Amino acid sequence: MRRGAIVTMDGPSGSGKSTLARLLARRLGYRYIDTGAMYRAVGWLARREGVPFTDGPELRDLLAGARLTLEPGDEGTRVHVNGMDVTQAIRGQEMGMVASEISALAPVRAWLLERQRSMAREGGAV
Repeated sequence: MRRGAIVTMDGPSGSGKSTLARLLARRLGYRYIDTGAMYRAVGWLARREGVPFTDGPELRDLLAGARLTLEPGDEGTRVHVNGMDVTQAIRGQEMGMVASEISALAPVRAWLLERQRSMAREGGAV
């Protein structure tokens, strides 16, 4: 695989995608982009701000002003939303359901895709 490549994985929930992706990223020296955590973080933010999970101006405004960062670490990826560490807050079952709901919205998918592409441009990514 050439340096700077992007590796994507897809599959059903609970199939081990994240585990395999983290291991592969480590082995290749690539960045691991936890897309599931990104959807959970957007859901967390929308819920916190009282923004309905609909494709409307409130959601678009929320996304326009949001900052989402993933920081790799020895104990896994740390997730920050608008400077706040939400790593633990997004890991519960409830946020998994929220992520599933919010991922159906086109503005959320488009917003996150641009961030994922930006991260991948920095070097190889899984």
